[in-house]
Amino acid sequence: MENTLKKLEILAEDAQYDLACACGSGKQFDSSRKRGEDGRWLYPVTVASGGRGLLLKTLQSNCCSNDCKYCPLRNNANARRCSLSPAETARIFMDYHRRRPEIFGMFLSSGIVRDPDFTMQRLLDTAAILRQYYRFKGYIHLKVIPGASDAAVEEALRLATAVSLNIEAPGEKYFRKLSDAKQFERDIVHPLKLISNLTARGSKYAKVKASTQFIVGAAGERDNEIVNYMDAIYTRLKFERVYFSAYQPGLGDASIPGEQNFHLAPEARFTREHRLYQCDFLLRTYGFKKDELVFERDGSLSLASDPKEVWAQSHPEFFPVNINKADKLELMRIPAIGAETAVKIIRLRAIHRLSSLMEAGLKGKQLQKAGPYACA
Repeated sequence: MENTLKKLEILAEDAQYDLACACGSGKQFDSSRKRGEDGRWLYPVTVASGGRGLLLKTLQSNCCSNDCKYCPLRNNANARRCSLSPAETARIFMDYHRRRPEIFGMFLSSGIVRDPDFTMQRLLDTAAILRQYYRFKGYIHLKVIPGASDAAVEEALRLATAVSLNIEAPGEKYFRKLSDAKQFERDIVHPLKLISNLTARGSKYAKVKASTQFIVGAAGERDNEIVNYMDAIYTRLKFERVYFSAYQPGLGDASIPGEQNFHLAPEARFTREHRLYQCDFLLRTYGFKKDELVFERDGSLSLASDPKEVWAQSHPEFFPVNINKADKLELMRIPAIGAETAVKIIRLRAIHRLSSLMEAGLKGKQLQKAGPYACA
């Protein structure tokens, strides 16, 4: 067991490179008290009930035969290699789950051992042991390995609560810069479309949640190109979520554009990631259309202002919005006003006429930001 935990320590640490940080998605969860010594592989997430729980997140193996040039675990990289068997992985999770009920599920991924289907089978075997031997009925998120067979993808949907497959880059042109071995259409687009078809409304696996992720900045892509693909993923594939992970220079092959942008400050890279998450929220929950988003001449999003504020500055004809008459979506067009505040405004004005946004609880920087765009 001691050797197994040492492997978990290495694999969970390496799983950080597959971490999607959903910036702007709500208040940060301070989990240091709950995570303790196991914090390297336990991640705080919001559960379906709206509460918070912990998710065990690890790789099954960090051995990899692939050449993803942005990845520090690629086949020619210097890394401490190890693997857990399906039985070991399932046993570790169940041990934690029994001792700590707030650990409600597992996020399991892997480097590619031998080939995609061999690796996928190891992930599927782990999920099958949990479902069939341990009778675990909770949350399992499985990463779909690029290039896995259609049968393996469908089996993942049968066993998992959620699945994901990283799209990595917006299109083949950029994808080719990140890998010589993988093919964009065969290994990424085809399984993404298959997942979409198998999880469509009314289908057998409609309850399984599907998501994907971009590695932002690795291939030198532009923000408007990412947003175009993001919109298609939502409107055509009907995926649950799109995530973004800012590329971390110094980890990848020197040939990729992300390494050539090493001079960019970390703050700028993570602000870019945050801006993409803000665009994601505008498209998913604020009623914005892709073509309404405003980009700089070079196709990038403003780092100085959030995309909703940039839109507001570009559309003075829409403002000021009357907070006593506007509907929810119109209120949410006001900078600094989200869905909760819009609902609160509508609820309060049903009782009495509002004289200012202060009555809805806005103050400080939020009030300063929203004030010029609202009237009573």
